[in-house]
Amino acid sequence: MNWSLRLKFENLVQLHCARRQLRALSYRRVCRAQWKPVQLSVCLVRSVHLYPQFWQRDKLISAAFPHYRHLATKEEKKKSRKKLPMTKGEVEIKQKMTVEELAKAMGKDVDHIFEALLYTDIDFDSLEPDSILYEDHIKLIVKKSGMKYKSAKLKEEKEKENTDAVKRPPADPAVLTPRPAVVTILGHVDHGKTTLLDSLRKTQVASTEAGGITQHIGAFLVHLPSGERITFLDTPGHAAFSAMRARGTNVTDIVILVVAAEDGVMEQTVESIQHAKNAGVPLILAINKCDKPEADPERVKKELLAHDVVCEEFGGDVQAVNISALKGENLMVLAEATVTLAEVLELKADPTGLVEGTVIECRKDKGKGPVTTAIIQRGTLRKGCILVAGKTWAKVRFMFDENGRAVDAASPGIPVEIMGWKEVPSAGDEILEVESEQRAHEVVAWRNYVEQQEKMKKDMEIIEAKQKEHRTEYEKKQQQLGHLTWRQRKAVLYKANKHLMVAKPKERVEIDKNVLSVIVKGDVDGSVEAILNILDSYDADHECKLDIVHFGMGDISETDINLAETFNGVVYGFGVKANETIKKLAAKKGIKIKIHNIIYQLIEDVKQELNSRLPSSVVENTVGEASVLDTFFVTVGKNKVPVAGCRVHKGMLDKKMKFKLIRKGDVIWKGSLSSLKHHKADVQIIKTGMDCGLSLEKDIEFKVGDEIVCYEEKEVEQTTSWDPGF
Repeated sequence: MNWSLRLKFENLVQLHCARRQLRALSYRRVCRAQWKPVQLSVCLVRSVHLYPQFWQRDKLISAAFPHYRHLATKEEKKKSRKKLPMTKGEVEIKQKMTVEELAKAMGKDVDHIFEALLYTDIDFDSLEPDSILYEDHIKLIVKKSGMKYKSAKLKEEKEKENTDAVKRPPADPAVLTPRPAVVTILGHVDHGKTTLLDSLRKTQVASTEAGGITQHIGAFLVHLPSGERITFLDTPGHAAFSAMRARGTNVTDIVILVVAAEDGVMEQTVESIQHAKNAGVPLILAINKCDKPEADPERVKKELLAHDVVCEEFGGDVQAVNISALKGENLMVLAEATVTLAEVLELKADPTGLVEGTVIECRKDKGKGPVTTAIIQRGTLRKGCILVAGKTWAKVRFMFDENGRAVDAASPGIPVEIMGWKEVPSAGDEILEVESEQRAHEVVAWRNYVEQQEKMKKDMEIIEAKQKEHRTEYEKKQQQLGHLTWRQRKAVLYKANKHLMVAKPKERVEIDKNVLSVIVKGDVDGSVEAILNILDSYDADHECKLDIVHFGMGDISETDINLAETFNGVVYGFGVKANETIKKLAAKKGIKIKIHNIIYQLIEDVKQELNSRLPSSVVENTVGEASVLDTFFVTVGKNKVPVAGCRVHKGMLDKKMKFKLIRKGDVIWKGSLSSLKHHKADVQIIKTGMDCGLSLEKDIEFKVGDEIVCYEEKEVEQTTSWDPGF
């Protein structure tokens, strides 16, 4: 009897000890083990000792509770681990971190993270130490742990040394030598700028320009009979080329403002004056087309007074010369005025040392590769020089003058075409000579690095703004669903978003119909720039979205056709070509290629393409009107049908067309007639002044004074509201 009592007591003690240890472990939530019920043996465990040793008790417990053995092993491992340092103050966090990484950053163990998760609404059943936590969850855990957080800075390389190329210090006045003046010809479109330059150069430039309109900057060196040399920049006068005109004035010494005597001051004339003022460049006024009967030079001078351009005869400092570029009248007077002003300005430059210059224009030539037109401002450019411009560099292979003749050297003030660029630079970029190719690589690498850093900074600002917006939305949703469990929340969100998942393909089809994707290819960088500036002014996205998929220089290629096929777009070319192979490929794939040589024609083509993608609108054309003079009912079978006695006072009523019932200015019904009678006979048409009886498809009671309107519907094509300013 005593033996059995002892056995029972012994087993109770063992079970009690095991229970206490398990409870302690569960409170500590060691390793977040999901406990499962363990089936204990009904039979009592026998022991040969009255008071079993501790190792025997542990052995019995481990045999009865295998989970306990596993947990105890993990506990021992944790004790043997090196303790992590506690992080005080702020915790550096990233956008995505694993549970282990966050624990390490906080100076805690993994269990602490899981314990913190218990006090949040985050579902962590499927989380493991290597599971990824997102930024909003990370911030929540850090807050619950009583800590502050800060975003970890991007891994910064060791601060790079600035290896950019810079201009040399100002030259010693003793080494400066006279240089040709750089003169920019500005003015409104078709006021005779290119004709003037043509007369000075004795060539036929204007006849080769598309539509007689300059499409990009031309840089020419003109030799005057007196022996003087002047570099002329002929800029486009068209509204689209504002950026080119601004670029021309930035490298110029003198501006010749050409104004037509019969037209006077126009829009681009005013803009040209503003460019010259911004650049601080002196003006010479050339009043062109003075040979025409309607010419009025005095009116031009007076109009310019309103824009602070005061001629010498009115007490100002602007020279005014009346010319006829077409007939060559007074051109030498204009040239002498330019030379005189250049002498007053004492234009000099340093022809020695490393070259400095400016890219005026650039293009891709099929045989020559990337080619730039540049003005040399310091030093003397020769073959073999290593140049850097923007984010590209060149080893000068060949140089050409404006007539295509090869030259060996170009001194300050001389325009020259340069071959040997690795990539096409941008018009307006500064050209600097460097000592070697290795130095050129360093400069380009630094400039790319700076651009990348600026881009990353902007991207981070956008990301942070988006995260803040998403976080606000998330918190609002959480507040609305805060009383539900996470399973219920998932079910509610699924039901709410289910219709969106179904609707996505349809939405995509709708979007594709209302998007015009374009690929733009141009002959030179300035032309592409001008086209993009106009397209950037597009402000009718609510009608049809305009998407510029790709732009560049050079002839239309297979890549452009493939891009157009991918985006269901149109390829626009300006001053470029598409060979027969490309045309056949485009025709096979159903891609439109549209090539133009005049910019406003290209833009008009874009507008027409936009119009073709707009949905047509339905317009109602009134055919006839009638007034209700009396109302009555007619029995048809078992039903009483309301009938209106009407008189047509305008146009006619045609039973085949649609009708509407208007009462006190409001349309209360639209549809077709069920019957139209004249003197009890069914008719198709009732003309003006005739009486009739009519009934509607729907039983609506008429009132005396109602108006019956007969109309037809026509589909009308819509036009875009975008105005490019031409």
